Order: sequence, then C-alpha cells, then structure tokens
Amino acid sequence: MTKKILAFTAIRSEYDLLSSLYRLLNEDDGIDLKLIVSGAHLSRTYGYTVDDIENDGLCILTKIETLLDSDTKASRIKQSAILMQSAVDIVANYDPDLIIYAGDREEVIIASLIGGYLEIPTMHFFGGDHVQDSHIDNPVRHATSKLSTVHMVSTQEHYDRLAKMGEMKSRIYNIGSVALDKFVNEKALSKKQLREYFEIKSGFDGFALLIFHPIPEERNISAQIFESILLSLIEKNMNAFVSYPNIDPGNKAIVAIIEKHSDNPSFIFYKNQPRKIFLSIYKNADLIIGNSSSGILESASIPIPAINVGFRQSGRRANENVIYTGKSISEISASIVKAMSDEFKEIVKNTHNIYGDGNSSMKAFNVIKNNDFNKILFKNEDILENAHE
Repeated sequence: MTKKILAFTAIRSEYDLLSSLYRLLNEDDGIDLKLIVSGAHLSRTYGYTVDDIENDGLCILTKIETLLDSDTKASRIKQSAILMQSAVDIVANYDPDLIIYAGDREEVIIASLIGGYLEIPTMHFFGGDHVQDSHIDNPVRHATSKLSTVHMVSTQEHYDRLAKMGEMKSRIYNIGSVALDKFVNEKALSKKQLREYFEIKSGFDGFALLIFHPIPEERNISAQIFESILLSLIEKNMNAFVSYPNIDPGNKAIVAIIEKHSDNPSFIFYKNQPRKIFLSIYKNADLIIGNSSSGILESASIPIPAINVGFRQSGRRANENVIYTGKSISEISASIVKAMSDEFKEIVKNTHNIYGDGNSSMKAFNVIKNNDFNKILFKNEDILENAHE
C-alpha cells in the first residue's frame, strides 16, 4: 500500500534543509510525496524559489500565495492565517498518512495544528533546538514540538530538551541534521567555474559568503549592522557573495543597503541561486559571515570559519569554527583577521561537526518507511507519569 506524505514548505532555506530527504522519498515507489508550497517560494522579490522545487522533480499538491508586501510585525501572523484558511480543506481532501515540516517559522505551527485537528500524524524536524535571541521562531519551534506526533532531532542535547518538555522518548529520533547531507552528496564547482558562471573578470580568488537576517531585538539597527559587515569586508579587501535577507520585518532596510552598494565590484548580491551554485559558493568560501543558522550548524561540515555578528544565534551550541562578535566595524574586522589566521584555520581544519555526519536523510527515510505513526497519533501521555521514562 502506498504511503501518502505531505510536506509544507514556504522558504528556500527551509526547503533546502529537507531536499535530500525529499529526493529519497520521491524515488521510492511505495511513497507518494506531495508538497504544499507557499510564502516566499512564490515571490519574485525573493527569487521565486518554487522553480527549485519543480526542477527537483517534486510533485506540488498546491501553491498558496500567502506573502504580504509588508514589513510590519503583523504581517507574518496575517500570512499564517491565510495559510491556515487556505490549506485546511486541501489537506483534509488529500488525507495524507503523514505531514512533515522543518524548523521554526510560522508555517510549521500551522501544519502541526492542521495535522492535530484532522487527526493526521505529523513529523517535526529540528525540534529541541534553542536560541537565546528575541525571535518568535524560538517559542514557535517548541510549541510546534508539543503539537507534533514524532520528532527528528539533530543532537543529544535537542533530544534531552524535548524529553524534559514532556515528549515521550519513543517519539524522538536523534538522527543528526539532515541539512548536512547535501555537503556530502553534492560535488562543488571549482572557483574557476564559479567565476565563469558569474562572468567575473577579476577578483574573487578568495571570498566570503554573507548571509544576514533581521531580528526584533536589533530590528532598528539591522541595516546598520549589515552595512558594517560590508564595510569591514571592504576594509579587509575581501570579496563576498551576499544573500538578500529573508522576509522577516526589517528586511526592507537591509535591501536598501544592498541597493546602495549594488555597484561595488567587491560584492555579488543575489536573491536565490540553484543548489549546486550556492553549495559551490559555500564550499569555496574562505569564511561565512552574518547571522545565519547555517554558520552555526553547517559550516563545520566543509569546514570553513563562521563569524556570527550580533545577537542572533546566541545560546545555540556552536562548533569550534564559530566566532561570535559584536556589531562595530572594528569588532567585525578583528574577527575577520582572527578567522583568516593560520592558528584559527588549524582549529577549523580539525573541527568535527557536532550536528551530524551527512547521512541523516537516509536515517529519517527509514524511520518514515518502517513505522505506522497512527499507533502513537493521540498524545494522551501525562508529563508527570512519564517524567522518569
């Protein structure tokens, strides 16, 4: 009997986390995988990344336009309401055997609520993680875990945190991070091939990868921090591939800084790149800088130095290749010098990624393939009774 699986995805970064697993599921004759695609995937402003999904050969059950052209605190919750209202009947009519989703954005809590009320098993990836910044994503992640049927976690720490939250250990699988698999499976282009792809005439023999997103605690100064990173890279004569920010409030001020520096030959700004191109940039970079979770979780698998600027990602367990730094040009510049030093490069070279070995997608696939989650669908366990499980 074919197992019907439905995945929710709304943004490039989150889709790419599970892309290796999606490929395994899609190739199995006993599994019918379909996706509900929404959010930034369907926006030309953010690269129209639904093209990536279609190029991967995955079946899209439906596309739901939810993204508002807004930069306010209210926009994300309004978008969530649109997704909830639009998706309920679609999911009910499709009636999947399992709903899967990843991370901590609003789409995951909507998917978990839909699964719960429609009595459909749900699987949450990257639960149990914790960050001490001010972002709503952190409590959304934990709330989603409480609503989900089963959990695929990346580390023992995440496993233990979910257990302390009252989740039965029989619901939790420590498989490592599925986000790392693409670094093992994808062969990178050379620097020469990258220069040809981007038609670079000179420079970029060495370069950084810059990914920076706004958070509430720094929203009023996010653009200033972002520009300080650009100016620090200029000061150190370092070229960079620079990603546009995500859709969180405060992003438009960062985009304005991008437009201000758009003619600077030191930088190549991009909204989206095909997976192979992005991974080739990443694998060939001298360092990653900004405040993306990728620097904390994934960069050690290459390995390259990661400089985390500002408050985002604080409290998240990091590998030895990560440098946390302040927001000023002098602090950022000093961190670049440290990251490029022979001593730190030796530390990076010997870093072992605590988040996994690059074989997690197959572990998740086997869990999905070999279990009937309807048997544990109803979460009627009592946290007091299970405290010593």
